[in-house]
Amino acid sequence: MRLFDTHAHLEDERFDGDRDAVIAAMRREGVALCVTVGCDIETSRAAVALARTHSRLYAAVGVHPHEASVWSGECAAQITEMAADARVVALGETGLDYHYDHSPREAQRLALRDQMALAADLGLPVIYHVREAWGDFLPLIRGAEHRGVMHCYSGSVDSARICLDAGLYISFSGTVTYKNAAKLLDAARYVPADRLLIETDSPYLAPEPVRGKRNEPRCVVHIARRLAALRGVPVEELAQTTMENGRRLFGIPGDIE
Repeated sequence: MRLFDTHAHLEDERFDGDRDAVIAAMRREGVALCVTVGCDIETSRAAVALARTHSRLYAAVGVHPHEASVWSGECAAQITEMAADARVVALGETGLDYHYDHSPREAQRLALRDQMALAADLGLPVIYHVREAWGDFLPLIRGAEHRGVMHCYSGSVDSARICLDAGLYISFSGTVTYKNAAKLLDAARYVPADRLLIETDSPYLAPEPVRGKRNEPRCVVHIARRLAALRGVPVEELAQTTMENGRRLFGIPGDIE
């Protein structure tokens, strides 16, 4: 069984002490591919550098809504420069997060719109982060085709339908394994097989049965097992399906690992 963790943060400082061991464990335990995702200019550069040194890693570059207040034309220029690297397969993560409001909401909306336009110019899919901001996000994607993924999906079936109609993929993280995730389980059953992705968002959101510990890409198997059980398919089938979906979205050829 070969798994694709489509969203991790291996450049995060919590991996500074044992990053190589974490990547080795990922490979040993069947995670064939992983996208490590920047949240600002510094972590985006680190993600690209890391992807250059490990054949199974790819990178995404962008500015997270928490950091949106720093967005500028200079940020856009630096993201554009980084995106030219062959190991970069997406722009993001970007989006709207009204739960914490670490950046003003108008700054978040501006950074999101600019990064959506930049991704279109660069021909890259977008990794979207949306939390408690569906009312402002969904109008931005209605009525046009978009390339991208709803990372760590937290919305309803109705919101999922709008995202799917816009051409987006939907990715589930460790939250789908939590006991209080009843609403999310409905969405996890609803998403068509050809739009489904899995991720860890490590080091965050460790799934059961490792909840409370630092999350790692190798833990994506727990998410695959939970989704397979929910959808009534063998876990090997779900792994293969999400691997094919991830390669298709991010443009990773089947003969490259």
